[in-house]
Amino acid sequence: MKEPNKIRHKALISIFIFAVGVIIGIAVREAMLQLKKRQETSAYVERHEGQQNYINPLLACDIADDLISNADIIPFKGKIEQFLNTRMDKRWATRVSVYYRELNDGYWFSIGDTEKFIPASLRKVPLMIALLKQAETEHGLLDRIVTFDLSNDYNLNQNIKPSQTLLFGKKYSVRDLIYRMIVYSDNNAFTYLTKIVDAALLDKVYSSLRLQNPRAVKDDEFLSVQTYESFFRVLYNASYLTRSSSDWALEILSKSDFRTGLVSGVPPDVKVSHKFGEKSDATNGTVQLHDCGIIYYPQHPYLLCVMSKGPDFELLDDVVAEISRIAYTEVDRQHKNH
Repeated sequence: MKEPNKIRHKALISIFIFAVGVIIGIAVREAMLQLKKRQETSAYVERHEGQQNYINPLLACDIADDLISNADIIPFKGKIEQFLNTRMDKRWATRVSVYYRELNDGYWFSIGDTEKFIPASLRKVPLMIALLKQAETEHGLLDRIVTFDLSNDYNLNQNIKPSQTLLFGKKYSVRDLIYRMIVYSDNNAFTYLTKIVDAALLDKVYSSLRLQNPRAVKDDEFLSVQTYESFFRVLYNASYLTRSSSDWALEILSKSDFRTGLVSGVPPDVKVSHKFGEKSDATNGTVQLHDCGIIYYPQHPYLLCVMSKGPDFELLDDVVAEISRIAYTEVDRQHKNH
């Protein structure tokens, strides 16, 4: 028979070991939670040279452990989600995706980034980038004079038609055609320029940004909101084209005569470099409207991209405008007193 003191001693040792195990377990769990929390709030912070007209050249991209310094950022995403889930009439849009990014520090969020849409006129931005890249080695390309001689009118199927159109038999510079393709979203200018661009270079623009090439896909609905924003970032960062070419591209994007969508959600004195795209499907009666671009809020420019699908262009336009208004209101609230 064991002595009572020895039994008590072993029992105390067992309790002590158990308690230590519990404490260690709690400590490990807390450490893992803190690590997870740090990982979730850690991200890359971008270092820029400084705003120069429409661009802010990227210098470096560093790891930041405390990037989210403003606690309002997360609820900001929630406010857009609240609009889409509770305030927006579901009959207005069947699908909506949103991408937001603070351009000078790199913080971003997305909503519905797995949804796929038809790019439509959004394809005009990568075509412009490819032509400007081609002009870096093919000197005189932008000033080359060509005669517009397309026999078909590719603007006929546009729902939002260009305010100015090309005249058959008239001469234009390649630079002017790019301008008209972007500012007026002229499909005839786009089609003509596809005959001038180096096809391999256009393919490289897509592959360099790890995006699907429209010529290599069978389904027209292949573009996500999170992939398209790359075109605007490389222009803003001046990381793919020369600084002058990047700045010119964003300048003409700011002159787009599509003044609803993103533009209608911000004050009239705020510059917006953007491109819209629209497409209708006669087989099921749905339409798509997208608007992506850079909103130049003073000292805190941000990128906003909204893609949508629904029954009516005007309703989708209202959805895009409201999301733009929510984003601008939140950015303004966070920064106007700082």
